[in-house]
Amino acid sequence: MNEARHPSGTVTAIPALSEPEKNVIIAGVLLSMLLAALDQTIVAPAMPTIGRALGHSDYLPWIVTGYLLTATAMAPLYGKIADVHGRRPTIFAAIIIFLVGSLISALAPNMLTLIIGRAVQGLGGGGLFALSQTVIGDLVPPRERARYAAWISGTWAVACIAGPLLGGTFAEHLHWSLIFWINIPLGLAAMMIINNPLKKLPAITRKHRIDGAGAVLLIVATTLLLLALNWGGSRYSWVSPVIIGLLGASAVIWAIFALRLRQTAEPLISLEVLGNPIVRYGTLAMFLVQAANVGLSVYIPVYVQSFHGLSASGSGIALLGLLLGTVLGATTSGRTIPRFTHYKRIALVGGVISFLCLIALAFLAGRTSLLVLEALTAGVGFGTGMTFPVATVSVQNAVDQAHLGVATGVLTFLRSLGSALGVAILGAIALGNGLPLGGEAIQTVSTGVTSALPFTYIFLACAVTMALSLVIFQLMPEKPLRGREDGEMPPAIE
Repeated sequence: MNEARHPSGTVTAIPALSEPEKNVIIAGVLLSMLLAALDQTIVAPAMPTIGRALGHSDYLPWIVTGYLLTATAMAPLYGKIADVHGRRPTIFAAIIIFLVGSLISALAPNMLTLIIGRAVQGLGGGGLFALSQTVIGDLVPPRERARYAAWISGTWAVACIAGPLLGGTFAEHLHWSLIFWINIPLGLAAMMIINNPLKKLPAITRKHRIDGAGAVLLIVATTLLLLALNWGGSRYSWVSPVIIGLLGASAVIWAIFALRLRQTAEPLISLEVLGNPIVRYGTLAMFLVQAANVGLSVYIPVYVQSFHGLSASGSGIALLGLLLGTVLGATTSGRTIPRFTHYKRIALVGGVISFLCLIALAFLAGRTSLLVLEALTAGVGFGTGMTFPVATVSVQNAVDQAHLGVATGVLTFLRSLGSALGVAILGAIALGNGLPLGGEAIQTVSTGVTSALPFTYIFLACAVTMALSLVIFQLMPEKPLRGREDGEMPPAIE
């Protein structure tokens, strides 16, 4: 039996878990993560069919935006709830909420009901990302935790590849509602797999208070910001009163939220966590890397259609280099971290590889072969993949067990926000250079994109973002990774 000592002084006995039991739990939580990841990729191919079936096609973007808003805003809140009430009931609640949203979406008779269902899905899906990594953090000490990064990256790769294929197949040959019905058996399977093993996780015995007002402020501030990022440059001009008003209102509410963090006895996000320089720099670095990675994945299909003549469906193959490179980079990093004392250098090496490949893409835009493009995008993916385990493990290793859920929730929140901001920034660059937005470009690229200059700017913007992440990683302090017993670990390399 092990013991967990909480800041309040309470010691909780933890039943020893065997390696097979740990693997079962990790497989179950990754299946729940796959639910949320798949739901972000499976919908897009079916959107035209949904628009024809339900009408009001002008509201189709809200199918994506509704999910994104609630999922991103809820991530830090789930981390806090998990630290208060325990992992098992919180992750079960997230899965159930997600399945309720899936049921509403599948049965939706009109567009408004579907958008509401998607928003409910996001309320659960936002917790599945953070909670999955938090549970892994509970089970595995930091020095060994990075080895599971490949599992997480592989989950994302499966979602990115299988999602569009399933979504297109269901919508074209069966019925669009199947993209939501498929969540029901997957969610129930995840709950059955993790039900008994999760009972052996330590119960949280320290009393906390949930900062409800802080949670509302965070959700409203995030919602206003994401609305501005989604609408800016597409529905409204970036300098329009609507966008300026949304950004201004978001800034004011963020300021009120920051003030509340200082004045509340037990705020939603602990100042102790935010004040930790490893958490601060690690989450910011993840924010920047994700902005470059997701933004690039939106415009690579547009690029290969423009200059390599691939079809809209075939252009998805061009993303395989980026996706497989990311999985390989995460696997390499995860296996290497336990053997290095200065493990931060792994992220720095990965960032440099990604930066150099992005610079090469920028200078070769318009005259590179498809083979060279695949090699360079694989290099970008490999480099960014190397940074993900370092950021995650560093942040989780920097806090005590009582704050693990909060720290992981903040990391997930900034990762999601980085995705939205990266797409928004590249969308502004694209529109400023006469290139349609990512979603529109898939349909209209054949109308004529004759210059590679917009893509040069897009690749350069991603390179600048990666350079900034390198600076942040360099500023992030290192803390020796906790392990089971030093004698069980392989010798560290300086």
